[in-house]
Amino acid sequence: MIHVTELLKRLVIGRAKRSEELHETLLPKRLALPIFASDPLSSVAYATQEILLVLTLGGLAYLHFTPWIAAAVVFLMTVVVLSYRQVVHAYPSGGGSYEVASTNLGPAAGLVVAASLLVDYVMTVAVSVASGVDNIISAVPDLDSHRVGIALGFVALLTAANLRGIRESGRAFAAPTYLFIAGVLIMVGTGLFRYLVGDAPVAESAAYDIEPEPGDADLAGLALMMLVLRAFSSGCTALTGVEAISNGVPAFRKPKSKNAASTMAAMGLIAIAMFSGVTTLAVVAKVHIVEDPCHLVGLADCGDHTQRTVIAQLAAAVLGGDSSVGFYYIQAATALVLILAANTAYNGFPLLGSILAEHRYLPRQLHNRGDRLAFSNGILALAIVAGALLWAYKANVTDLIHLYILGVFTSFTLSQSGMVRHWNRALRATPDPAARRRYHVARVVNATGAVITGLVLVIVLATKFVQGAWLAVLAAVLLWLMMRGIRRHYDATAAELAVTDPRDELAPPSRVLAIVLVSTVHKPTLRALAYARALRPDRLEALTVAVEREEAAELEQRWAQLDVDVPLKVLDSPYREITRPVVEYVRSIRRTSPRDVISVYIPEYVVGRWWENLLHNQSALWLKSRLLFTPGVMVTSVPWQLSSSIRADRPAPRAPGSVRRGEPPSPAASHHRPGTR
Repeated sequence: MIHVTELLKRLVIGRAKRSEELHETLLPKRLALPIFASDPLSSVAYATQEILLVLTLGGLAYLHFTPWIAAAVVFLMTVVVLSYRQVVHAYPSGGGSYEVASTNLGPAAGLVVAASLLVDYVMTVAVSVASGVDNIISAVPDLDSHRVGIALGFVALLTAANLRGIRESGRAFAAPTYLFIAGVLIMVGTGLFRYLVGDAPVAESAAYDIEPEPGDADLAGLALMMLVLRAFSSGCTALTGVEAISNGVPAFRKPKSKNAASTMAAMGLIAIAMFSGVTTLAVVAKVHIVEDPCHLVGLADCGDHTQRTVIAQLAAAVLGGDSSVGFYYIQAATALVLILAANTAYNGFPLLGSILAEHRYLPRQLHNRGDRLAFSNGILALAIVAGALLWAYKANVTDLIHLYILGVFTSFTLSQSGMVRHWNRALRATPDPAARRRYHVARVVNATGAVITGLVLVIVLATKFVQGAWLAVLAAVLLWLMMRGIRRHYDATAAELAVTDPRDELAPPSRVLAIVLVSTVHKPTLRALAYARALRPDRLEALTVAVEREEAAELEQRWAQLDVDVPLKVLDSPYREITRPVVEYVRSIRRTSPRDVISVYIPEYVVGRWWENLLHNQSALWLKSRLLFTPGVMVTSVPWQLSSSIRADRPAPRAPGSVRRGEPPSPAASHHRPGTR
């Protein structure tokens, strides 16, 4: 079983890598772009759609706000990209927004950023995969009933790919990302060219009027402003994942900061071009998309109709219909890149989790690298939580999107505010006029970013809170409290374990009392006795528990017959317990002689098959767990390797006269006492 598991592991994630090979995993810019920027690039596929979905709540009358909302999103993206380029140069060690906020605003603010980003990374996986599945269903509507299963399958594939290492996942995901970029730009260019020459493409939904939601047909004043702000906050999903590059600077090749900044600039330019083009084309083609297809006036069988996404409608209108090669190319590339957009989170979440674990805010296991030098525990944790969300929300993008982007703008606002403080300190410490001019410009950029993203954060909270964003806020608050609690535990543990006087800690005990637990007289028991005697304790005794009086009497008789020169003490157990009598006996000795050290030796079987563990050592495990909480008591396991365990590690032909596999050394007392279960 062990060999089969190891074989499957190697097939999935590949051979283990040595720590010295870490430099081989560093990324060139051509691979870093699809790894760290696939999320903001892929958001083009649904950001425009989210704007239209909100505006069409009031019917067709409000679609003329679409270009203005898109322009505001583009301006915001430009400011954020410029701001994070400065974060990359100022804090090249990774950590991004978390490090900036912690350094300049304090640990509490840093934890707010960290909690927000961790929640947002989980949402990135859930929303990206669900949106990718949506596009697959747009091309093959019959798959709609299998939506959740398909989504969970993609999460499993992404997890396996990332467990193989960051460079390997980048190679696998680079081609779909670049194919998507090329496909969208070709579609946008073709559509706009047709519009300029008088042959504007027309979307399949353009012929349908839209029935507004009750009360939303004639909005004005504050109500209209709230609708526009809600559409703007939905369109801001285009900014998700922008900060991932600043978190992953250590993964770049040298010069790290320069390469990361160049990658961020390229990501910003491509994302802005694609988002602007898709939005313009959607307006030109008159795409009408609603949450409920029955609001499309004139649509027959609306209850059974699955409305195509904006990208799908544009591809059909521009590239020759829904049976053309171009349509299927765009749908396949979009579905792939949306699913692979989750890879941004698969790199950001483990990296941030590793930094937080190093700072003792998360379990230390998240800082450990796996066989392929990836932070495997963080990857698995992300997959489990994101998979649970997809299952709970039935992989529905519209439901999941309300939980999204809140964390992004929390981290944007705090990190840019922290950068303003960073430049203030730099200005106080720098007399050079040229440097001061650069710092002044940088401070203006970050201050602008802080103000704008702060306003967007307020808008997102106001428009999405009651629609489900409160769950994301609650999750971030609980995560913040949990991280504070973990740090308090680690700090308290470190303080308790700190050495103040080495001479006092090195003072030997008055005496050492060795106790060997006995269930029956067999080879494991005698080995434990021999080992305990070899350590020369001041006193050595054997201890057994009389669960069954007849068995205890037989054990005493056998002990006397073998003339074992170690006294055997028998503890009575009227309630057929093993653990309680042993623990109480050991504690009674400690109360009598508190300066003595008691060393308890427990014979245990070592088995070679997983199912054999269910048949042995269960009493021993429970007893050890109880004894470990007793001060002044040392617990030592004395292993006895059964033949199956030897064969599991070193296959060899069975020697004549050897013990049969799985055969216990003695049937006596095999149901109750430690060392035999």
